Amino acid sequence: MDNYDYIIAGAGCAGLSLLHYLHQDAILSQKKILVIDKCLEKSNDRTWCFWEEHSADFENLVTKSWNTISIHKDQQNTMLSTAPFTYKMIEGFRFYESIISTAKLNHNIVWKEATIISMNDNVVHWEGGAASAKYIFSSLLQYDPVFENNDSIQVLNKYSAEMPAMPFLWQHFKGVTIEFDNPVFDTATARLMDFNVDQQNATAFMYVLPISETKALFEYTVFSKEVLSSDVYDQQLTAYLQDNYTNQVYKLLHQEFGAIPMTQNRFSENLGHSIIPIGTNGGAVKASTGYAFKFIQLQAKQIVDSLKNNKAPNAILKKTRHHFYDAVLLEILFNSKMSGAEIFTRIFAKNKAATVFRFLSNTSSVLDDIQIMSTLPTKLFLYTAIRVCLRCK
Repeated sequence: MDNYDYIIAGAGCAGLSLLHYLHQDAILSQKKILVIDKCLEKSNDRTWCFWEEHSADFENLVTKSWNTISIHKDQQNTMLSTAPFTYKMIEGFRFYESIISTAKLNHNIVWKEATIISMNDNVVHWEGGAASAKYIFSSLLQYDPVFENNDSIQVLNKYSAEMPAMPFLWQHFKGVTIEFDNPVFDTATARLMDFNVDQQNATAFMYVLPISETKALFEYTVFSKEVLSSDVYDQQLTAYLQDNYTNQVYKLLHQEFGAIPMTQNRFSENLGHSIIPIGTNGGAVKASTGYAFKFIQLQAKQIVDSLKNNKAPNAILKKTRHHFYDAVLLEILFNSKMSGAEIFTRIFAKNKAATVFRFLSNTSSVLDDIQIMSTLPTKLFLYTAIRVCLRCK
């Protein structure tokens, strides 16, 4: 059995982000690292969006950025400047390719394409082999978020049904990159949420990111207790294109599916001190919105800082009062006490985008929080906050 300093189980966003920061450090880059994933031939299966005030990590990988966002519901069209933030988009393939190609120049990093069967103590097992390490960083969940057939949909819905009693929603979506024959887009504005779509008795919106005057990513996104059959996403995307781009000729360039858990449940219990959950597995997804990319970077840097100081890796992101806010909003959405369309439309219509972005980044001030809360029904949110407090005791 080969022995390593670290094993990274899962070469997705979390695993490769951690590898990136390990490889950047002069000392940690000399450690013997095994990266194992069921498929190392990566495709453009994900698109990550986030906001930043300044250029930071992966700026060279940004496909497109915007300084204006829009929110739409019925006849209400809200346009907001994102200043001092910029809203940015990174395509999965560029991210994967950049990190993998650079890391492969380091002979201390070993790559293994295999499906992991089990992890216990300090050992990872796969069919026909095993390896040990002082620490195993795992982003592997017990489900595979794809919607190619009804079986996978049933697995996802069964997964959420088996979780503990804490509110659990899926943020699930299908995205398609479309190219039109003629210019149709304002490239300066990202359509963050267009609620003028079928709400699926839950919360649903269309997300439109113009990459050029002729090309954009359209993503039909739903927050609900169960995921949908694959044809429903196609129906909604087709209807939206027909309603908003009448008589325009276009072609499909790319499509992607995804399902992100929105919950404060823990996904990994009793793994032992040597197996460190990261990414979604390690709680790096904001429960109320599904945003994860920047939290994954924060988690990866935090782990590397621990290792640099010869400490046990700390992957647990600090809990702030925003964790409580997430619980309250999730409780309201889960119990259908107020529609997500109404909540998010109010928040963006009555606040600056920068205030909302700070709130969603868990970096807002108390004054920011008061401003956000004042735009929502006091009685409902206070009642729900009390319920959440009582549940936590």
